[in-house]
Amino acid sequence: MTEPLLVIDDVHVAYPAKGWRRPPFHALKGVSLDIMPGECVGLVGESGSGKTTLGRAVLGLAPVTGGSIRYRGAEIGNLSRRSRRKLSDEIQVVFQDPYSSLNPSLTIEQSLTEPLRVKKVSAADASLRVRTLLDQVGLPSNAAGRLPREFSGGQRQRIAIARALALDPRVIVCDEPVSALDLSTQARVLELFKDIQDATGVAYLFVSHDLAVVRHLSHRVAVMYRGEIVEYGPGDEVTSDPEHPYTRRLLLAAPVPDPVLQEQRRADRDRLLDSQDEMALRLDAV
Repeated sequence: MTEPLLVIDDVHVAYPAKGWRRPPFHALKGVSLDIMPGECVGLVGESGSGKTTLGRAVLGLAPVTGGSIRYRGAEIGNLSRRSRRKLSDEIQVVFQDPYSSLNPSLTIEQSLTEPLRVKKVSAADASLRVRTLLDQVGLPSNAAGRLPREFSGGQRQRIAIARALALDPRVIVCDEPVSALDLSTQARVLELFKDIQDATGVAYLFVSHDLAVVRHLSHRVAVMYRGEIVEYGPGDEVTSDPEHPYTRRLLLAAPVPDPVLQEQRRADRDRLLDSQDEMALRLDAV
């Protein structure tokens, strides 16, 4: 039986609160999930739910105050900076804003070769790798000599994906990677993520606020609410017939192109907000 590639076990993240004797803010409260090789696990929730904090904890950017994060059986929750750098060729990230994640003064080739040169890859091999990466994400080879400002938002996100792939990682944390894009560009970038996973076998932790987005990509989906996972299961089931009232609320919040259906969904969501199930959800979360 195949072992999980990444195991998140009862993870807590707490931040000190400002003010005298105020209790710490608990961003994560005992979160557990795992990711298998070649699998995409979608992590969904509204702003403030803790989903981005969990992704940052995996990347070593948020303090793990309890529980463990294990990659290929080894604890990585609180690694030193040196150990974390050594892990960078195994675990990579694609951020939400593709423009701010790229240095505007560097050409695309310079941005893509930067992680390769850190790993002592020769200039000739790095240049060849850049051409391969650009082809992999559907950009022409002449894009290498251009600056980020010369590309559209969707193209810049493709470049960010190429940079994440440069070191052949086994896991990529995708932090809202399509939320800044228009709907048609979102669809193309999501299809690119799927094609890359089919070709390379890379695993994704795909963070999003939109159930409709993760439905296209995720094998399993975890739904977060106030620092806890309230529903976790097969992607098709969670995104089409959820059990938890909070997940149903997220599903109804996703826009649809039919204005009549959209109005009906909005009314259903308002009723759900006022229902006894929603009141029980709030009480359970306190």
